[in-house]
Parts: sequence; C-alpha cells; structure tokens
Amino acid sequence: MTESLIDRRKRLIYRSCYTGMKETDILLGAFARAHLPTFDVGQLDQYERLLETNEDPAIYAWAIDRTPVPKEYDNDVMALLKKFKLDI
Repeated sequence: MTESLIDRRKRLIYRSCYTGMKETDILLGAFARAHLPTFDVGQLDQYERLLETNEDPAIYAWAIDRTPVPKEYDNDVMALLKKFKLDI
C-alpha cells in the first residue's frame, strides 16, 4: 500500500520535530508545520531528501548561513527554510 499525501506530510512533520539536535528540532519542526501542508510532491521529495541526510548540525548550519549549502540541497525548499529562520 502506498502512503497517502496526508500521511506523508504527518510523518515528515513528526520527523522534523525529532531530528536529534534541539536547535534543528525547533527550526525544522516549526518550518514543517508552517510549510508542509502546502508543499507539492516535488517539494516534499526535496524536503525528505534533506531530512534523510541525518546531518542535523549541517542542516542547521546551512539554514542559518553558517556554511554553504551543498549543490544537491540548494533548492527552493532550502531557500524557504533560510527565509523562514529569519521569521521565527
């Protein structure tokens, strides 16, 4: 059975809140709750690939512009995340 879009969004929101690093949990959890309900399948794919890196310190560093974003993660979802961190 394939996962419904609603269930996928719920799973990704949950994963975003429990990444393993508190700062990333706060940032990604708030971002996921705000944006995942409106993401299309392509954006969900981009976001899920980001979570699958399992590199919480790196994701946080990319989001706050501490280190450059690798080319494979430099997409519209990362741009939204970088903008979002300014809003919280």
